[in-house]
Amino acid sequence: MVADFAARAAAWAPHLKPEAERPPSTGRGVHHAAFICSDVDRTITFYQDLLGFPLVELFENRDYPTSAHLFFDIGNGNLLAFFDFPGYQHPEFHETLGGVQHVAISMAPEQFAALKDRLHAAEVEYRGPDLGVEKSVYVRDPDGLQIELCTAPLLDTSFD
Repeated sequence: MVADFAARAAAWAPHLKPEAERPPSTGRGVHHAAFICSDVDRTITFYQDLLGFPLVELFENRDYPTSAHLFFDIGNGNLLAFFDFPGYQHPEFHETLGGVQHVAISMAPEQFAALKDRLHAAEVEYRGPDLGVEKSVYVRDPDGLQIELCTAPLLDTSFD
């Protein structure tokens, strides 16, 4: 049986320094996170048309001839990228070590409200306040990747 979270977290607490004692990050932000998709058209429809993230680049993947490499603008200079691998049989998506549990993307409250309207209109299932955060929804893309869309400002982990 695993000990409760508080007991486990006590061992990690020394790693969390007060803000005034933390050095600045050596990173400037996420340029892009890259994922694999099984169908470029479905991926574009989901991310651009449903979620509202414009497709900003599309070219052949330099590592895999005939494979597409596409980029969506998710705001603040950040991108989501996808590759397809034509002819490859992809296993079904599942959460596992080294895999992705979800990607959280912040939206302005008015964009979040419009997103929920689009999800309802398209009859796309999502999870929402049942997870304990009122202004957050979780939706799976066509290949099963879970995307959280929330109104929490960047660098704010207090949520609501």
